[in-house]
Amino acid sequence: MSQLNIGFVIFPQLTQLDFTGPLQVLSRLPGAAMHIIAKSEAPVPSDCGLSLVPTSTFATPSLDVICVPGGFGVVQAIEDRETVEFVRRQAAGAKYVTSVCTGAFVLGAAGLLKGRRATTHWAYTDLLPMVGAVHEKARIVKDGNVITAGGVTSGIDFALSIAADIAGTAVAQSIQLSIEYDPAPPFDAGHPDRAPEAAKSRLTARYERSREAYRASLGRVFASP
Repeated sequence: MSQLNIGFVIFPQLTQLDFTGPLQVLSRLPGAAMHIIAKSEAPVPSDCGLSLVPTSTFATPSLDVICVPGGFGVVQAIEDRETVEFVRRQAAGAKYVTSVCTGAFVLGAAGLLKGRRATTHWAYTDLLPMVGAVHEKARIVKDGNVITAGGVTSGIDFALSIAADIAGTAVAQSIQLSIEYDPAPPFDAGHPDRAPEAAKSRLTARYERSREAYRASLGRVFASP
């Protein structure tokens, strides 16, 4: 297999697992060349205290796969013209254009979700129409070469799906086995359809504030000339 250029676009206050989960999976593909891309080479702080070191800037070569993770830093990223333009430019030639969690809104700000089916973190799915997308209730949504994944941990599932598309099911299964991805959570509370009311109520105020910040930012982006 020839070299496969896979790039993750990172920005301050991203959710590191949105990025590191699929990074770990896709880095194990044969021929994979990983690019951790940011506006500068300075360390990028995540939302959990872990700083991430880019390997390249927006001058990076053309990518075969581009992935945008999520996190509350998306609120600033979607208003950063340089970031959005980089994603738009790379998407034009990429075989796969992807996002995890609220990274979908960066794709949306770049005009890449208009008229497409998509998903994002469950708390923000009602905002997808603001970027012209149609929400599909699924952990991974494929519409043409655009693939969006739900919240945080769904990035691992998404990456295994991409790995199967690129290198075949056997390779993807070997990667899954190598990272011992065999989830057995102690609680069935990972989706609002199944989580107890007490768990959901603890998050209500937090996500209401966060949704309003996203809504305001998207409103400014799409109101701009």
